[in-house]
This record gives sequence, C-alpha cells and structure tokens, in this order.
Amino acid sequence: MADRRLQVFHAVAKHGSFTRAAEHLFMTQPAVTFQIKQLEEHFNTRLLDRGHGRVGLTPAGEIVFAYAERILGLSDELEARVSELTDELSGYLNIGTSTTIAAYWLPHLLEGFKRRYPRVIPRVVVGNSQLTEDRVAARDLDVGLIEIVTDQPGVERRSAARDELLVICHPGHPLARAKKLTAQELVGHAFITRDPGNAIHVLAEQFFQAAGIGIEEMSVCAELGSLASVKHLAAEGLGFAIASSAAIQRDIREGRLAAIPLDPPLYTPLEVILPRDKFRSRLITTFADYATAEFAHMATALLKAL
Repeated sequence: MADRRLQVFHAVAKHGSFTRAAEHLFMTQPAVTFQIKQLEEHFNTRLLDRGHGRVGLTPAGEIVFAYAERILGLSDELEARVSELTDELSGYLNIGTSTTIAAYWLPHLLEGFKRRYPRVIPRVVVGNSQLTEDRVAARDLDVGLIEIVTDQPGVERRSAARDELLVICHPGHPLARAKKLTAQELVGHAFITRDPGNAIHVLAEQFFQAAGIGIEEMSVCAELGSLASVKHLAAEGLGFAIASSAAIQRDIREGRLAAIPLDPPLYTPLEVILPRDKFRSRLITTFADYATAEFAHMATALLKAL
C-alpha cells in the first residue's frame, strides 16, 4: 500500500547500492533508477549521492529516509492488522535459514505449515547462520532459523532443540573403528571443515580450543561452503569432517559414511530468531511458534531413530 517510490528509495539507501536494492526487490536496475528519479523530481532535490562505489544520502535524503522507515513500518502494520480480521493467515513470509536447516529440516517444516495455511507464501533465503543472524538483526527478514546461539541485541531468540554433531568419514578410514573420538585423537588426520560463519565451523573450533588445540594445529585439507561437498569428500576417503546427525542419516544407512560421536559430545542448537522490537504480525508469530514446536518434535524423532 505504501508509495512504491519510497519502498525503492528505502531499499537503495539501506543497501547502499542500486544493484543490491534491485536484487532485494526483485526488480531490474533500470526500474530502480527510474523510481528514484521520480521521487527526486517529486521533491525537486537530489536525495542520493552516487560515487566511490557506494550510494550515500544527501541531507534531504536523510530526512526522507527517516520518514520512509516510519511510513513503511506503519504500512506493513496496517496490512497485517487488517488481514488478521480474517480467520485464514495469508501473505508473504520472509525466512532466512542456514544451509543445513534448509536441506534437512526446512522441507518438512514448510510442508506442515503450508498444509495448515495454504495462502501463506514463504520466501526463503539460504546462507550460513552468521549471515542469517545479521539479516534478521537488520530487519531484512521476518524470521531466521539458525544453528548458533545469538547474543546480538537486535535479535530475539527461541531455543527450539539441538542436534548432535558427529565425526564422519569413509567406512574404511582408521577413525571409523572408534566408538568415540576426542579432540586429541583427531589431530594429524586430514580435516574437511566448513566455511567461516558456518555454525559447525564455529562449534568445531570451540571443541578443539576446549581441548587446548588451536585450529592451526589441525591438518585442514579443505574449507567448504557446501555440505554436499563436505560429505562427498569424506565419503571418498579424503579426510574426516564434523556434521549434523540430521544431515547424514541416509548416507549412514546406505553405507557411504561412518559416523562416530565426539567425546565430550558436541551439539548444534536449533534456534528460531526474530527481529527485536519490531511489529510482529500474527503470521510471523504463528510461524515462529510452529517452527519452535516442530523443531523439538523432529529432534525427538531423530534421537529415537539413532
């Protein structure tokens, strides 16, 4: 309902880039440029400074940006309040999720939610847990599903469940014969790790540090952003990795990977996060409640299956 020109201007100012604003709004860059030109003509003044690879606000632009935030916020609240007069939830839901949750938890989660609320349209953005946390704190997303415990002041967190992390390797790897593995027993073996910002990367570093072992002492042979690539290299015998139990059940059943618990056990949290102090529609609250309960249910079912 809000003026489209204000929406586009707000996105450009917030992202500091016409290109990133266009991606965020699912628009072409020429269309974004046209909307900004229309708004500047309306106010008869320049609102944006272009240069040095980033877009900045003029003094007039700063005033318009402040009011745009308030107007757009009230517009969203108005739309949500009116839609809540009907019994059926509907509308877009912007969800951010870590890669592991996206692959192994989210499909079941969305299936159940869509069956209950078929008029809801989820928009899912996948990234590592740190990136998702940052986007929720910046209010770019309605809700986030991550695997780290956040302490960001701009984020409200709900601890839903936890998933055990296991060492994975080829069934013929020397580590596969162990019942449990300490940090010291992993030193010297080729280590396939995740990308920085990934929850498992962070937790693995903490696991080794707790045993007095710096990550530089590990024989890192690859640092990968894709869990599928991590599992493939481990299954081919190129080293060991640390992975979520939920992510490896099929590989274990089919004999591609062996999984060994860590000693002491290591768990990744499953967290539902929301922007703090932001108006929260019934749709967002309902999904957050559902995700929290469903995570707990699925984690319990997974534990029984092990």
